[in-house]
Formats: sequence, C-alpha cells, structure tokens
Amino acid sequence: MTMDNNKEKLHVAIFPWLAYGHLMPFFQVAKFLAQKGHRISYISTPKNIRRLPQLPADLLSSNLFRFVQLALPHVDGLPLEVESTAEIPIGKVPYLKKAHDLLQLPLTNFLQNSDVNWIILDFASYWLPSVASQLGINSVFFSIFCASSCSFIGPPSELLNGRRQKPEDFTVVPDWIDYPCNVAFKLHEIIKHQDCMDSSVSDFQRFGIVLRDCRVLAVRSCPEFEPEAFGLLSRLLQKPVLPVGLLPPTMQETASGDEKWQVFKDWLDNKKEKSVIYVALGTEVTLSQKLMHELAYGLEKSGFSFIWVVKNRPLVEGEMGPNLIPKGFEDLVSGRSLVWRDWAPQLRILAHPSVGGFLTHSGWSSVIEALGLGRVLILLSGASSDTGLVARLMHSKRVGLEIERNEQDGSFTSESVAESIRRVMVSPEGDTLRANAWAMREVFGNVDLHNKYLNEFTDFIENETASTRSI
Repeated sequence: MTMDNNKEKLHVAIFPWLAYGHLMPFFQVAKFLAQKGHRISYISTPKNIRRLPQLPADLLSSNLFRFVQLALPHVDGLPLEVESTAEIPIGKVPYLKKAHDLLQLPLTNFLQNSDVNWIILDFASYWLPSVASQLGINSVFFSIFCASSCSFIGPPSELLNGRRQKPEDFTVVPDWIDYPCNVAFKLHEIIKHQDCMDSSVSDFQRFGIVLRDCRVLAVRSCPEFEPEAFGLLSRLLQKPVLPVGLLPPTMQETASGDEKWQVFKDWLDNKKEKSVIYVALGTEVTLSQKLMHELAYGLEKSGFSFIWVVKNRPLVEGEMGPNLIPKGFEDLVSGRSLVWRDWAPQLRILAHPSVGGFLTHSGWSSVIEALGLGRVLILLSGASSDTGLVARLMHSKRVGLEIERNEQDGSFTSESVAESIRRVMVSPEGDTLRANAWAMREVFGNVDLHNKYLNEFTDFIENETASTRSI
C-alpha cells in the first residue's frame, strides 16, 4: 500500500450504472483508491459484481475493498433475472432504469448505517447527490464519457430548462461551445437513443440533476487530448472538474480466456503486419439484420482480412437473431477471415502486429483501447449513448474516418463500408490518419500520465475531507 500515514483513511462508496462499460471504469478507480489505503464499498447487483475481474492479491488480503450486493427490485416489463443493459434489447432499458431507481431505499439504508465520506456515482442516480448531502456525504459524479461529450450535454440549466426540446435540436453544436467543434448527434442517433430513455425521467434530466447537485465532476479523459473541453466544462459548471485520466486497461485485467486467445494468436501469426481489420460493435449495439448484411458484404468487398466478433445480442425479447449475418457468409470468407460468435480478448487482438485497423461502434472504452495501441479507427457510430459524439470527435481529430450513413435513418451501404476501409487502410489520405493514430499511443497508452491524474483526484478528495472537517 502507498498510503500517506499522515492522511486520514476515507470510506468511499462506488455506485455505477448497470452496464459493463460503466462497471469497469468505476472498478478501476475503486481499486486505485483502495491501493492508496482508502476503504471501498463497491455497490451493485449480484450478477454485475460476479462479472468483474478478480481483485489484485494485495487488495484480496486487505480489508480495504468490499462488495455490497443489492438485489435489483423487479418491475413489470423487465424480464426476470436481468440486471444489466447487455441482457436486453434497447427498448427494455427504460425498465432497467425504473428498477435501478428502486435501489434508492436499500442504498440509503446502507449509507445511513455506514461511515462513508464520499460516494462516486453515475448519471442514472439522479436522486443520490441530494440523499448523500442530507447524510453529510460528499458526492462525485464520475462521467465515463469524455469531456467533449460532457460539454455537448451542457450545463444543468440547459438540461433541465433549456431550449433543446426536439430531436433536431441535438443535431447542431450548441452555442455554449466556444471553440471550433463538430461534436453533435446525427438525427438517427438521437431518435434511436430515445428508445432507452425512461419516459418519466429522461437521461438528460438525470444528467442535469446529478451535475447540479454533485460536489465534483470527475471525467474519464485528460486535458492532453481535449484541452478546450475541460476548460469549457469548468466555466459551465462553476465547480471542480477533475480528469481521472483515460484508465487504459491492462493485459492483466483482461487476461481471462487464454484458450480463446490461442485460437486468435495462431490465426494472426500467419497474417502480414497491419493487414487485418478487427471488427467489433460492443456488447450493446444492435444493427438491423439488413444493416448487418450490408456490413458483412462491405467487409468482404474491401478485400482485407478481418476478424469480426458477432454478438448474439437479443433483438427483441426472447429472440437472438441467428440470421444476423448472411447465410453462407462464413464459408465465403473462411479462407481469409474469421467470424467469431463469442466473447473475444479484444485488447490482445488489437495489440497483435497483424492488426492494422479497428472498425468500431465508437464506444469510448473501445476507442481508448485502440488508440492506446496506435490502431487507426473506422467509425460506425453505435447510435446509443454518446457513441455518435465520440465518432465525430475522432473523425475531427483525424485518427479515424466515419463510415457514411444516411443522417435520417442511419442506413449505409456495403460500398460505403468497403470504401471507408480502403481509404483508412491503404489510401494516401489514410497515411495521415494512421500516423495520427499511432502517435496517440503517447497519450492514450501512457499509464504514468493517467496515474498522475488518479493521484491528483485522490489528493483532492483527501484534502476536501480534511478542510471540511476543520471548519
């Protein structure tokens, strides 16, 4: 442990939203704080806690890190035993939000009967900052979204009483962004995102209330990558805005599934350097069968070898969509490419020298993994959460290229997929994109830089606790 003995140990509660892309960054921050000697209560539902990697040996042997399991209450409309977004189609996510909100009572009971100093919470828990405040607990809103996405989302006044009322209002860069910027949603993205919003409390209301009532905003990013957005956020919110770094994952954290990795390694070892495209659309993206077929034929037309991880995500309740990819497609590409219908060791695949590019849904975690290894991006926004905003940002930073889509309905053609791949991977235009992505390793893969921000965040909450006690 590296705890400064002169500083008081804190008890920090951690409460992420019920999605794996949220659980893991919160887990990384929790581990860091525990390794600094602070006590951690990581609070979630039993299935979500079981999905997390094993704790490091030093924390397992200490009494600093404990999991607090809260049973997820049942609500009509949510299938039984579902505890995360990955288990349901997007149209069922509003019911998961309603169930999550029913955790307010058991969580409040836990906080009342503990000595928690700080709680690190997520966007969905709009009721939690005021509960914490009444109990004398400081709250940190930890945004797993980048600073540019947070800036686009805007200040609480705009989120709660603002001018953006129609979907079209979210397709333009807001006037409070005072630097050159292209970060805004496409119409099909914002319409699709509404499918996962709880009609009684929208995601924008949740963000607005949490941003208004929290003590501190912590952001999974760093000023080295997006300096203007951090400066703007501090001015918009008039409260501390702290980077916690990009939290790049390590091979150790993703080391399960060695036997699966061997299959990929053997296959990749027989390919030329930077000749393969890795294709993965995340755990929660659902394209229609028609668009999955366009993507399949686009990959085939590109002429490149690829590894395509196809998740059998539920399309509608009870239906897994077995015909997501064209019949006979796997046989068509089997000599040159690999279609994989299971969990894949993404970080290890991206790190292999035969992989040159990453066709991604533009989730922030996936982008961090890819740029940490210098892999150029072929961006197909997932049309959920902030993936569209991330795709615009990466396109403008010239570390990747967006696949052209119809802005109204999100449709695209196999030809636009193939053309984007060729432009990124081999065209003279792609030289700049590939060079820029390779250079990004200096920021995205810089563990010392991100630990510096985690140390500064830790110092902040330690010093704030000491100063409030001395008043």
